[in-house]
Amino acid sequence: MIHVLAELALAPGVRDAFVAHFRTLEPLVRAEDGCLEYRGALEEATGLAGEAPVRADVLLVIEKWRDAAALAAHLDAPHMHAFAATTQGMVTARTIRVD
Repeated sequence: MIHVLAELALAPGVRDAFVAHFRTLEPLVRAEDGCLEYRGALEEATGLAGEAPVRADVLLVIEKWRDAAALAAHLDAPHMHAFAATTQGMVTARTIRVD
């Protein structure tokens, strides 16, 4: 199994529009062969000790894939290309961690 954590920093003022596009994308990705989990998470203040300050313009994408082939197919899926075109310019930085 492959775990992916992608942190997407969003341009100011686009959070709601980006999240709306992302919510439309989620079920398409979950239906892909080999997808075990795919969801977006927004930071939220909980008041827990040691919690980092909330970053309002960050979306964390949490993914689990059966194997590298499934992840590679996901990256080339038509809906991923369409999502990238639709949200072009909304993401200012991206950090991806794979284990």
